[in-house]
Amino acid sequence: QVRLVESGGDLVQPGGSLRLSCAASGNIFRINTMGWYRQAPGKQRVLVASITSGGSTKYEDSVKGRFTVSRDNANNAVYLQMNSLQFEDTAVYYCNAEIILRSTWPRPNGYWGQGTQVTVSS
Repeated sequence: QVRLVESGGDLVQPGGSLRLSCAASGNIFRINTMGWYRQAPGKQRVLVASITSGGSTKYEDSVKGRFTVSRDNANNAVYLQMNSLQFEDTAVYYCNAEIILRSTWPRPNGYWGQGTQVTVSS
């Protein structure tokens, strides 16, 4: 019923930039918080950044000042602008959204995208 499709992952040199995109589609009534998580090899999936429907944002400490999360409510999309990328940013990045479907209103459920690989390497 809902799909989250990410794009934008790539191989980039240290200090470079990437912009990740995630678009939600389906029988959507409303999307609450949207966010980006990442999972490095052998590590747990962790929250990188999130943004509420009203535009309030949160960031993991290591990305503050380098990453910017934004969203387009009209198109059910969320973005992650990543600047000054470091080796430690290498991970699979996952989009997450808390979505209320028309068919299950008012109950929200969490949904995940399939992930997009970001590799920072020289």
